[in-house]
Amino acid sequence: MKTAAELRELLGRIDHKGYPAYKDTAGMYQFQGYVLSIDHVQGDPFASPSDVSVRVKGDRAGFPGEYYDREYCRIALQDMINRRFCKTAEEFSFKAKGSGKSGLLLVSRPGQEILERSACRIREDGEIVFRFKVGFPANGRTINARELEKILYTFVPKCVEASLFYKAYKKQEVLDVVHLAEDQNFIRCELKKENLAAFVANGAILPRESGVSSRPMKEGRPFMSPPSLEVELQLPHAGKIKGMGIKTGVTLIAGGGYHGKSTLLKALEMGVYNHIAGDGREYVISDDTAMKLRAEDGRSIKGVDISMFIRNLPNGKDTVSFSTEDASGSTSQAANVIEAMEAGSRVFFIDEDTSATNFMIRDELMQRVIHRDSEPITPFIDRVEELYHTFGISTILVAGSCGSYFHKADCIIQMKQYQPVDITEAAKKEAMNFPLPQEKIEAAGKPNANRRAKSRQRLSERIKVKSMGLEGVSLDKEYVDLRYVEQLCDSEQVNTLGYIMKYAVTGLMNGKYTVVEIAESIWQEIEKNGMEKIYGGRYVPAGLAVPRKMEIAACLNRYRKLSV
Repeated sequence: MKTAAELRELLGRIDHKGYPAYKDTAGMYQFQGYVLSIDHVQGDPFASPSDVSVRVKGDRAGFPGEYYDREYCRIALQDMINRRFCKTAEEFSFKAKGSGKSGLLLVSRPGQEILERSACRIREDGEIVFRFKVGFPANGRTINARELEKILYTFVPKCVEASLFYKAYKKQEVLDVVHLAEDQNFIRCELKKENLAAFVANGAILPRESGVSSRPMKEGRPFMSPPSLEVELQLPHAGKIKGMGIKTGVTLIAGGGYHGKSTLLKALEMGVYNHIAGDGREYVISDDTAMKLRAEDGRSIKGVDISMFIRNLPNGKDTVSFSTEDASGSTSQAANVIEAMEAGSRVFFIDEDTSATNFMIRDELMQRVIHRDSEPITPFIDRVEELYHTFGISTILVAGSCGSYFHKADCIIQMKQYQPVDITEAAKKEAMNFPLPQEKIEAAGKPNANRRAKSRQRLSERIKVKSMGLEGVSLDKEYVDLRYVEQLCDSEQVNTLGYIMKYAVTGLMNGKYTVVEIAESIWQEIEKNGMEKIYGGRYVPAGLAVPRKMEIAACLNRYRKLSV
C-alpha cells in the first residue's frame, strides 16, 4: 500500500499529461485515519466517473458493536452514514472545475426507504467501507491534477470526518436510528405472533407530497384506526403505540373515489421496507413477503401453471404449463398470482383499478347468460378464500365498484376522507340482499412450480448490463420490463437486478434449477456475502441496492429468453 504523500507526488508528475495517465493512480493509499482506494479510473472526462472507496478500521470508526451486530440495525446505521456523507458531499460537488464530469462527487442518494446499499458496508469487525464516484478533472482531455488534489486532500477528508467516525455524531442521534430499527423489527415479529398481515400506527401520515415525490404531504391528515380494528403494541423504545391491525384473511378496502383507498394500499405496499424517521410511515409495517399484483398486458410468461384460474382454453393451449410472449390482462394477472405463490408470498395486495375485470369477477347476469362450461376463467373471487384457508395467503383488496367481494371479505374497511371506518357488519348485512349465485367450484391443487430455467440468449464476451431507472434492465440489449413490479422503490435496486440477471444467465440458468431456486440461491448469496460475487468484478461500485427475493423472482420471470 502506498502513502498519501506518494499519491500527491504522482499527481504532480502526471499534471497536464493526456487523460489516460490518470490510470496510474489506481491503487490503495494510506491517509490519516483511513485508506483511500481508487478502484477504477474513467477513460475520459465525459465518461462515467471514477470509482473510489474509503476504508476506516473498526477501532478508528468507533461505532459501538451492539449498534451493528444485528442485520436490521446494521442496515439502518449504514443508511444514516450514507445520508450524512451524501449531504456533506453536496457542498463540494463540482467545486473542482474542468471539462465534462470533472469535479463531480456522486454519492448514493437514499429515498424514504432504508435499504442495504453497496455505497456503505459495515463489516463484522466494525470496519466501514464507503464507495462513491469522482469525476477526475481535466481541461479538455488534459489532466488537471491540482483540481483532483483539491478533491482527494480537502473535500473527501471533510466528508470522511463528518460521516465515518462515531465522534462526528451526537450520541442520541445514532441511538435514535438504532432504536427505530429495533422498534420496526419488533412490529414485524409481532405481525407473525398476532396473525396480522399489516399494521398502520395512529398518527401516521400516508399521503405523499406529490405523484413524483415520496416525502410526506405537508399538513397531511394523520391516520386514526377505527376502534374495532385497533391494536396496542408495547415497543422496546417508543413505548406504547396503537394503530390499525389488518388481520390475515381477506380484507376489502372500499369507499368513494379520492377518499384514500389507493393511498392506504400504497402505504401498505411500501410497508415491506422500513422508513426513516419523519417519513410519516415509520410504523406502517407489512408482511415482508407481501406482493402487489396487477394485470400486465403484453408480458412474457414461461411455463407457469395458471390452471387454478384458467383452463380448458378453446384453442386447446396447455394452462398447466402456460407460455406466451404477449399475455392478456387475465392471463398476466393469473401468472403474477402463481409466480408470487411460488416465491413464497404470504400476502397479496390488489387494486381493482389495475386488475383485469374478467379475472376478478363474473357478475350474476353474465353467469346466467354465459354458462361456466363456456368460460375458461375461474375468477379470483372464487379462489380468494381458498388461497387463505388452503395456502395461507391473505389478500388485501381495494374495490370501489365491485360489491360482490363483500361476501368473501373477513374485514371491510371504508376509507372516508382519508380515515378508515370498519363497516364489516353493515356491509355483510346489506350483502345478504344480493346473494352470490351458487356455483360448484372444483378445489385447486397446489400449482406445479417445477420450472427448470434455461436461457436461450447468446451473450457477447463483454456482457453489457444497462438499467433504465425503475423501468427495466437490459442484458446485451435483451430488455426486461419492470414497470409493473411496483414495489421496487429505488433505481439502485434495478441496477442490482441487471447484474443479478447477468449472474443468473451465465451461471444458473442451465436447466438444473427452478426459477424460485435460482432466486433463493441469489438471495442467500447476497445475505451471506454481500454483492461482491453477484456483481462479478474485482471491486463493487457504488450505486447498487438490494432488492427483495420477491423482486428477484419477478425479474427472472419477465426475462423473454427464459426457457423452461
